[in-house]
Amino acid sequence: MHLRSFAFLITLASSVMISAQTHIHEVALEPGETAEKILEKAANLVPSPRQLAFHQLEYTCFIHFGPNTFTGMEWGSGKEDPAIFNPGETLDTDQWCRIAKEAGMRMMLITVKHHDGFCVWQTRYNDRFSVRGIPWREGKGDVLRELANSCRKHGLKLGVYLSPADLYQIESADGLYGNGSTAVESVIPTDPASFQSAPDRIRADKPKDAPEFRLKADDYNRYFMNQLYELLTEYGPIHEVWFDGAHPKRKGNQQYLKREWFELIRKLAPEAVIFGGPDVRWCGNEAGKTRSAEWNVIPVSSMEESGVDRPDDDIGSDAMVVQPQYTVYGQTYQARHLYYIVPEINTSIRAGWFWRNEHEQAVRSADDVFDIYERAVGGNGIFLLNVPPDKSGRIAPRDEASLTEAGRRIRETYGDRSLMEGASSEATGILDNDLVTAWKPAGTTGEFVVRLKSPQEVNRVVLQEAIGTVGQRVARHALDAEIDGQWREVATAETIGYKRILRFPAVTTAAFRVRILAARATPAIATFSAHFYQLPPPALEVRREGTSVVIRPPATGGFAWKPHGQGDPSAQGVMQIHYTLDGSAPTADSPRYEKPFALPSGGRVRAVAITGGKSGPPCDVTVALDPSSWTIRSCSSQESDQYAGAKAIDGNRDSFWHSRWSTPDPHPHHLEIDLGQPHDIAALTYLPRQDKAVPDGMVEAGEISFSKDGETWSKPQAFRLGNLVNDPSERTILLDKPLHGARYLRFTSTAGAAGKPYAAAAEIGLLPAE
Repeated sequence: MHLRSFAFLITLASSVMISAQTHIHEVALEPGETAEKILEKAANLVPSPRQLAFHQLEYTCFIHFGPNTFTGMEWGSGKEDPAIFNPGETLDTDQWCRIAKEAGMRMMLITVKHHDGFCVWQTRYNDRFSVRGIPWREGKGDVLRELANSCRKHGLKLGVYLSPADLYQIESADGLYGNGSTAVESVIPTDPASFQSAPDRIRADKPKDAPEFRLKADDYNRYFMNQLYELLTEYGPIHEVWFDGAHPKRKGNQQYLKREWFELIRKLAPEAVIFGGPDVRWCGNEAGKTRSAEWNVIPVSSMEESGVDRPDDDIGSDAMVVQPQYTVYGQTYQARHLYYIVPEINTSIRAGWFWRNEHEQAVRSADDVFDIYERAVGGNGIFLLNVPPDKSGRIAPRDEASLTEAGRRIRETYGDRSLMEGASSEATGILDNDLVTAWKPAGTTGEFVVRLKSPQEVNRVVLQEAIGTVGQRVARHALDAEIDGQWREVATAETIGYKRILRFPAVTTAAFRVRILAARATPAIATFSAHFYQLPPPALEVRREGTSVVIRPPATGGFAWKPHGQGDPSAQGVMQIHYTLDGSAPTADSPRYEKPFALPSGGRVRAVAITGGKSGPPCDVTVALDPSSWTIRSCSSQESDQYAGAKAIDGNRDSFWHSRWSTPDPHPHHLEIDLGQPHDIAALTYLPRQDKAVPDGMVEAGEISFSKDGETWSKPQAFRLGNLVNDPSERTILLDKPLHGARYLRFTSTAGAAGKPYAAAAEIGLLPAE
């Protein structure tokens, strides 16, 4: 149904009860409507066919691949030499798709143009900052074409992310973004040769059966819509078009013709959902955090504003849905409609959206990926996991290992329905794995029992509502297991929607009872299934804390980039940790870790967790030197004793050295450190301040040098650190070659993040040479 058919919707909804068979996924709000009427409308909205199909994808893959892959930056400037994009002949989109399929993903969503403006497909409208204008494959390379072919080969759907922001078009002298052009009669697709001189002249090679669009448009909107036209007509079926609201820089009060964009997409790609528009919305963070109650129906001001970020935790509750206004980032919008919009939980498997390097960029563990999958897909959302290829155009081994292991767990846990064989229930329709047939109680609350064929060990239960025919209604529910003839509550949760995965410590039982405790209207439960997840031994982290080395499961999955409090609350089990210091692989016969231990000269520590005879993923870390005997020899600038240079070597990650900000000194800033005795050094580690993710005090560029006597210094080695604000994790600066017998270190900051004049460090460490 066309999104502008509000008059038709108002008439259709005048009796409040909305026929689900017509797939009404939006409705106007009338002035003076009661809260009860508004909630009844919300309870009867259902997904459109394209939204329902998108729900069923569940888990999809995001690809960020462009100039930033080669510069190590998160956001490019639009001023890069486009020739830097050169994956050679190793680009392997088949590998991307094979890994994604093994991971359990069902669609590839590729960034065809990020904020820098570089285009990775053969666009007719940009032959300078695109694959058409670079030496790679003599200007004939087409990443999107290769991926589209691989998706067809591997049975995956395809989506495209086209950034509305475009720094190349902003920064170029003849750039189109915000260039002050007026809206003139235009045709899409436009003849590239007369793009500005005769914008109403149609492209000669327009696909024969594809429609044309006539509208008034300025230069940039015409450019953007022509690129959309190429993407949606030349690469096969597109199932998601992804927009975001990021604006690294604006110019000329550029406005977007979103209504016209959406119309073009509906005509050219009728199966595609629009993210950042009327179909799919952002979950509110980039960390994999999920809401305890994720409602699909939310108040919206207009179709153009339907894609506005909704980061708050409470956006779809009863209290919010009935409000006449809602606020996003301090701006107030009028609630004029209710939309059914699918939530998408997006995050990256790496610390950052683009591949940066292999020696410091953290990768999410399989534990973390599986946990987010259960909370995202099992929390009524779509899980969109970014997997950035490296400079060779391939997914790196660490990423592949994490993805394939998480995929194995997904298949073994949720692909196995053996626990349901022979199950029975008086609630009809819940055991047929069909989203249409459903059990309904007499009112808004009720309960049903499912009996298994025999007692089984269970720690996961999956519930689904019949959202396609009835809508999302359950607000609160509970799960009981029959233990020794008595019902015992094992899990509670709020919304269900498309899918709810209930996680709980394993119980052995032959019967479960589901209790619907609150709902907006009579609910319809479509499926019930019980599963068992074999909890594996966890990944470990090894880190220095003061004078000791600690080995343990990481509290945040060992992933500092945008942490979200990850973890499975049902995880349990007896675990032993074994480790080695000689470089050999740890086994059950290796020394058992009982408590923190001293390792004054640092060194290589390998560790593994073992549970029930099974080993978890191995951990292999070089631990830094013990800094407890180090002293600050000189410090060029510090704000006060609270931020003294010694704070950078005190073993405390929460304290930090900071140069003066009250009367800031210009760069460079330096620390000279006496290590107390000579050491053989392989690398330096730098931990930015951990209290705030702000550029104030983060060192972006600098130099390091060493001395044996404090008088004669080695040639300074320059370094540059990118994306510190978004990823304030510890960075490792490898020396060009190991340095032997170093007694003194000079750490110099030559540039601060975001051009700030300050320098700071929570911890500076040194890794020993083997």
